[in-house]
Amino acid sequence: MNIYFSGIGGVGIGPLAEIALDAGHTVRGSDVSQSIMTDQLEKRGIEISLSQDGIYLEAEHSSSPIDRVVYTAALPDDHPELLLAQELGIRTCKRDELLAEIITEKNLKLIAISGTHGKTTTTGMMVWALEQLGIPISYSIGTSISFGPSGKFDPASEYFVYECDEFDRNMLHFSPYLSVLTALAYDHIDTYTTEAEYTEAFRKFIAQSDQAILWKNDSDYIQNSAENCWVLQPDEKVELALAGDHNRRNATLILKALEYLDFDGMHDYQKILEEFPGTFRRFEKLDPNLYSDYGHHPNEIAATLQMATEVSENVVLVYQPHQNVRQHEVKGLYTADVFENATKVYWLPTYQSREQTGLEILSPEQLSTNIADKVTLAALDDTLWRSIQGELSAGNLVLCMGAGSIDRWLRDVLQPEA
Repeated sequence: MNIYFSGIGGVGIGPLAEIALDAGHTVRGSDVSQSIMTDQLEKRGIEISLSQDGIYLEAEHSSSPIDRVVYTAALPDDHPELLLAQELGIRTCKRDELLAEIITEKNLKLIAISGTHGKTTTTGMMVWALEQLGIPISYSIGTSISFGPSGKFDPASEYFVYECDEFDRNMLHFSPYLSVLTALAYDHIDTYTTEAEYTEAFRKFIAQSDQAILWKNDSDYIQNSAENCWVLQPDEKVELALAGDHNRRNATLILKALEYLDFDGMHDYQKILEEFPGTFRRFEKLDPNLYSDYGHHPNEIAATLQMATEVSENVVLVYQPHQNVRQHEVKGLYTADVFENATKVYWLPTYQSREQTGLEILSPEQLSTNIADKVTLAALDDTLWRSIQGELSAGNLVLCMGAGSIDRWLRDVLQPEA
């Protein structure tokens, strides 16, 4: 099949493009800008256009007819490539439809990692563990990892490990062999207009799974009563040699998943997980005492700051909120308790994406009012970089958090010639 991916640099679409390539399909695509993901895909020989006006798509279709246009949920309905695909009679679908097809076609058992927070790192842990055990697997993870590509299809695999997110109800398109649910809390108001809708979606997801593993507090939160669940009690957390209490909780979930999958009991699962190298943009060390993290929800901020205090007593946070529409949802959650482990916070303007027209743009002052005594307002500029260098020179750990442009900016200032 000849597949075109619109938005191929996205953390969900990019790995799927690699899987499709491994599965023997012809792959190409487009995105609005170059990224670490597009660089990774181009190294694999995938041709990518950085224009999405439809010209490249039409030319490629004329040269070799495209069978399917797969697109990210971030694309608007009137996107030029979607309109052109419809005009040309090319079948279109979102990523979950194509992935479900591949999983069914290859007769793979789906191990789905879902939840609100911690999905990416937990998926990485599962992929890492299975690969260290020498078990052939296929997988998709929404970031870059040091021990393999972001997406992989292995013809010898029995299992497919998937970071199965709840945005756009993606998770409800799958019926997993095993589901592992990380920390749950109301999120994605653009998909779920009420908290009741959100918790109901996870109950449906569990009902669609053969087996699920989750913590008791998360099971109680979604009012889960399903019988196909292994519900872990608080005292079942394993104290592994991993930084961050949330990482130890998530690694415990993976330990229990490995027990359920019933691989050779002679393996030391705990030792394997303690050697987990981490994933891209999850408390990733870029330079001495300088870290980058994708987190952008108050719960994630609190958890990552707690982890940072296990590395340094003095933690300085540089924070870029993500999406104005989401700030309206979480603004009341930016409390002093969330930021208690930060000695200082540099607060940036919100990175805007998929916004609602006419919605008031919340200012940094409005969002940070509960911790005003800790906050310095900042922007992604030379002044901020000088401030960061000053904090590092003073021996502080600097943690840069956000899902928008902050990570790319940070990497560029660290390696201006790259």
